[in-house]
Amino acid sequence: MWSGRSLQNRTGGGNFMKEGGEALRVACFGAGYFARFHYEVWRSLPRVRLIGACDKDREKAEAIGVSAFDDLATMLKMTSPDVLDIITPPETHLEAIRATVAHGARAIICQKPFCSSLAEAREAADIAEAAGALLVVHENFRFQPWYRTIKQALDDGLIGDLLQVTFRLRTGDGQGPQAYLDRQPYFQKMPRLLVRETGVHWIDTFRYLLGEPEAVYADLRKLNPVIEGEDAAFFIFEYPNGVRALFDGNRLLDHAAEDCRTTLGEALVEGTGGTLSLSGDGSVRMRRFGSHEEKVLLAARNWKGFGGDCVKNLICHVVDGLIDGTPLENEARDYLKVIAIEEAIYESDRQGKKIREFERA
Repeated sequence: MWSGRSLQNRTGGGNFMKEGGEALRVACFGAGYFARFHYEVWRSLPRVRLIGACDKDREKAEAIGVSAFDDLATMLKMTSPDVLDIITPPETHLEAIRATVAHGARAIICQKPFCSSLAEAREAADIAEAAGALLVVHENFRFQPWYRTIKQALDDGLIGDLLQVTFRLRTGDGQGPQAYLDRQPYFQKMPRLLVRETGVHWIDTFRYLLGEPEAVYADLRKLNPVIEGEDAAFFIFEYPNGVRALFDGNRLLDHAAEDCRTTLGEALVEGTGGTLSLSGDGSVRMRRFGSHEEKVLLAARNWKGFGGDCVKNLICHVVDGLIDGTPLENEARDYLKVIAIEEAIYESDRQGKKIREFERA
C-alpha cells in the first residue's frame, strides 16, 4: 500500500481536491448490470461529481442521466475526468487503461476480473506507474462489513491461535438450462467461471485475512451441462504456520438466507480459543471454545447496496485516499498476486496436485 505521502508524491503533490473545493471529476466506462451499483455510489458522494457515462450501447449510457458516450476516447477528450471507473469486461481493460492514462487522468478504478491474463494485468500496472497514475482494482469483498469485523476480531486475538478458515459459497442460481440468463447470461459461455468470476473474491479475502499462501490445491467440477466453465470448486490455501483456508463453492446449491446474494454463503473462522461464524444474513457471531453461547459481533440488518454496501465502501476508500492521502488497498501492482494465485488454482486442478510455485507477479 502507498502511504499518504507517497500517494501525494506519485499524483503530483497536495491532494486531488481542486482549489476552491471543486469536487473530483469522475467518468464511468460501462453501463451494464453491475454498473448500476457504481453509479448509485458516485451520485451519492459529496466530494465527487459524476460527469460522464460511456457504453457501447449508447442508450444504456444515456439512461444514467449524465453526458453520454459510446466511445471511450471521445468521452475522455470531452470530459477530462480526474478519475475513470472501468466497469466493463476483462478484455477491454488494458486498452481502456492505456487510453485513460494517455488523456491525463490521474486515477483509475478497474473492476475485476482484472484484465484477460496476468501478462495483460502486469502491463496495465506498468503503464499506470510509468505515467504516475493510480490504478486500483475494484475487488470489493474485503470491504464487506462482515470481513472487516472478522479481521478486527483476528487482530484482537478473540479466538486464540487461528487454525482454519472455511467459506462455503452457495448462490443457488446455477441449476437448469436457464441458469444465469436473467442477470448475467454471459456466465454460461465463460470457459472459466466459478473461480475466475466469483471465487477470486475469496482469493483476495483470504489474503486480506491471512496474508500470502505458500501453496494451493484445487479440485474443480462442471455440474450443469449447459454451461462451459466450472460451477463447483474446492481450493485450499496452505500457510507456513499450519493454518489452512478452504473455499468450498457450488453455484447449484443454496444456503439459509432470505437473499442468497447478501453474503453468497457462510463462513467459519476457527481458532484454539473459539469460533467466528458468518451467516447468510451478514451477521458475525463468536463462540468461545467449550461454550454453547454466542456473542454477536456484527448484527444482521437491511444492508444497503450490494454485499453490505461494499461497492460504496471501496469507492469511498479510494476517494479518501485521493483527497486525504490515506493508505490504499488493492492497488494493481499488489493485486497481480491474486491473478497469479488464480492461475495456480487452475493449474492445480489440471495437474491434480498441490502447487507451490506461483508465477511471479
